Amino acid sequence: MDCTVFSSAFSLLVFPGLLFLGAYGTFAEWVDRILYARMQNRVGPPIYQPVADFIKLMAKEVIIPEAADKGLFRVLPVVAVASVCTAMLMVPAWGPAGVVSFQGDLVAVLYLLTIPTATFFLAGWCSSSPYATVGSVRALTQLFAYEVPLFLSVVGPAILAGSLSVADIAAAFTANPLFIAVNLPGLAIALLALQGKLERVPFDIPHAETEVVGGPFTEYSGGLLALFLLATDMEMVVGAALLSAVFLGGSLALPGALGFVAFLAKTLGIVFVLSLTRALMARIRIEQMIGLCWKILAPVALLQIIADILIKKVI
Repeated sequence: MDCTVFSSAFSLLVFPGLLFLGAYGTFAEWVDRILYARMQNRVGPPIYQPVADFIKLMAKEVIIPEAADKGLFRVLPVVAVASVCTAMLMVPAWGPAGVVSFQGDLVAVLYLLTIPTATFFLAGWCSSSPYATVGSVRALTQLFAYEVPLFLSVVGPAILAGSLSVADIAAAFTANPLFIAVNLPGLAIALLALQGKLERVPFDIPHAETEVVGGPFTEYSGGLLALFLLATDMEMVVGAALLSAVFLGGSLALPGALGFVAFLAKTLGIVFVLSLTRALMARIRIEQMIGLCWKILAPVALLQIIADILIKKVI
């Protein structure tokens, strides 16, 4: 029993949980920022900058608006971090399967990655600030736009693998590289949907500084803001890891450290694509974002599902 408790605590708090995700998330943020800077012919920040920013925010005072729901205001950043850490337990990082693996864990991961967006909405709504309220409504509106293409895009790989387990899908794509080639359109859709989930350019509509100051986080400061920003960095890593497992075969069933190196390489590759998308595009309006997701991404995802069903019948 003691060994089980220790193992669970280690997975939650150290690897692949909070400590690993926090460290890798801040590193991924630096990679994103340095790539973005170099694409714009700038020098970019030093490697320690995300850590320094986090420490600086943690040292600052937390100011809560008088009209805000103080209890909810404080707990939401913790919920965001906890949901992302829990999702990571089901995604393969070391070995062919996650710490927690079961039939249907793909649905659980997608559900858990929806919770941070819900906390962003509630954070802005309970702040009693007009800017935060507008940002929170935009965040919720975007949620209904990108979630459908994201969910549809992962259905195709699940059909080919005949399973809703992330580990089973990764194993099937490792055994048959043709699946990877066939599902490249689905991967492209998932990458755009992930960009929207992370609220990054061109889908940074909820945080548009020139319009609504800082969106749902306008009234947040100090350690609470640091936790929200950390949750966003961690969500980028978990999202990249999920797409790597579902569309690219995860660690390609490599043993031990080699599989972990493959995990790092693939997730950083996805971060590079996200950074490239951010550098190449400008912010679009909320109705344009909804139109893109519902009129283009969702129909293409449905065509991808039909193609995967036909391939599944043939093989």
